[in-house]
Amino acid sequence: SSVGYVLLVPLAGVVFHAVGRHPIAGMAAAFAGVSGGFSANLILGTIDPLLAGLSQEAAQIIDPAYEVNPTANYFFMVVSTFIIAFVGTVITERIVEPRLGKYTGTPESISPEDNNQDDATINKLSPKERKGMRMALYTLLAILAVTLAGIIPENGFFRGDDGGFLSSPLIKGVVAMLFLSAGLTGLAYGFTIGTYKNDADVMKGMASSMKTLANYLVLVFFAAQFVAFFNWSNLGIILAVEGANLLIASDLGLIPMMILFVVLSATINMLMGSASAKWAILAPIFIPMFMIMGYSPELSQMVYRVGDSVTNIISPMMSFFALIIAFIQKYEPKAGIGTVISTMVPYSIAFFLAWVILLIGWLWLNIPLGPDAGIHYVLPAS
Repeated sequence: SSVGYVLLVPLAGVVFHAVGRHPIAGMAAAFAGVSGGFSANLILGTIDPLLAGLSQEAAQIIDPAYEVNPTANYFFMVVSTFIIAFVGTVITERIVEPRLGKYTGTPESISPEDNNQDDATINKLSPKERKGMRMALYTLLAILAVTLAGIIPENGFFRGDDGGFLSSPLIKGVVAMLFLSAGLTGLAYGFTIGTYKNDADVMKGMASSMKTLANYLVLVFFAAQFVAFFNWSNLGIILAVEGANLLIASDLGLIPMMILFVVLSATINMLMGSASAKWAILAPIFIPMFMIMGYSPELSQMVYRVGDSVTNIISPMMSFFALIIAFIQKYEPKAGIGTVISTMVPYSIAFFLAWVILLIGWLWLNIPLGPDAGIHYVLPAS
C-alpha cells in the first residue's frame, strides 16, 4: 500500500529533472496525487477494506445486520480521481513550479555519496528490458483472466456463497490480490531481464531496496518519539470527541453538516497520522449519529475520507512525511518540514475546495456512492 510514496514520488523527481523541469515540482505533483488524493482511486486499494471493516463495526451499533463493503465509496472515488488529477495539474503548472523557478542543481549534488548520474538520467529501454515489460504485462493479463473467470460466471470460484459479487472472496481478499499482482509481475520482469536467477536473488533484491530507506529510518525514529508522546497525551482523542459534540450541537442541514465534518477530519489529520486510527475513534461516534439522522454509514465514511486526504500533504504527523523530506533533500539539501509544507499548501487548499464542490453536487443530486451504497439510511422497524 506504500508503493505510491516509495516509488512514484522519487520517480517523478527523476522524470521532471530528465526533461529539464524542476524535480521538486515533479515530486510535489506526485506527492499531491498519492497522498492528497489518497482516497481517489480507479481500483480498490488496501485502505478500502480497512475502513469498511471499521465502518461496519460502528454501523452494527445501530443495526447488527448492517454490512459495509469495500466498494462502498467506489463511484465517488472514481470521479474524484479525474478531478484531483486535473486540479493537481493546474496547481503544479500555474503555482508550484513558477514559485520554485529554474532548477540549477547538478546530478552530482543529487547523489554525492556515489557520485553517479543514474538517479538523474533516463535511458531508453534495452531489448531485454522491453521483453521483461512484455512478460510483466502477460503476467498481469493472466491474473486478470483468472480473476474474470472466477467472478463472471454465476457459479465462479471467486463468487460468494450467495453468488453475489460484493460478498465475494475477491472483494474481501482485495489486499491479497493486490499483493499477488504486484509481486508476480515484478518477478516476471526480474527473471526475464536476468536480475533474478533464483530465490536467493529475490531476497537480495528485497534487502537492497531496504538500504534506500536508511535516511527514512533514522528520521522516523525521532518522529516516532513525538507521535508516541502525543498519543500518550490523548490530545487527538479529546479533539475528536469535542469536535463530534460540536457537530451534534450545531443541528445543521445535511450539506453544512457534512462540510463541517470534512473540516473536522482535516483538522484532526494534522494531529493524528493514521487514517485507520482516526476512523477507529470517529466511526463509533459519527456513524451511529448520522444513521439515527437518516444518513448511511457509507456517506459518513466517504466524507471522512475527503477530510483525511486534503491535509495529508501538509501534516507532519503523516507517517511518510519524513520520507518525502529525505527524497526532496536529494535535490535541495537544506529542505526541511517548512519547505515541504509551503510547497504543498496550494494543493491542499485546491483539493479541499474541489472536493467540497463535488460533495455538494453529489449530495444535491442524490447519486449512489458505490454499488448498493446510497446516501440515506432507514432505521429498521423495531
